[in-house]
Amino acid sequence: MNRETAGESALELAAKRLDRALATLEQRLAQAPAASGSDLFGAASPGLAAELDSAKARALELEAAGAEASAALGRAIHEIRTALNGHAPAAEER
Repeated sequence: MNRETAGESALELAAKRLDRALATLEQRLAQAPAASGSDLFGAASPGLAAELDSAKARALELEAAGAEASAALGRAIHEIRTALNGHAPAAEER
């Protein structure tokens, strides 16, 4: 057998092994969710979902705190401008 024939033969064998491995992987992936009753990530998904929910709640809290801080700064700016112009701020504007 010459080197070219041996090389083609080895390449063909490698391609066949790869095809078998891919078929096995596809079969396992297709069976995995059905067998475990979950997705491909298994037990990690509930933890990740809880972490995402927590992060979303924290983001909402931070957004509300930012809005409150912005409103407070706006009131402070108004009071400073009023004081610089020589007027006392009205009680209603606070």
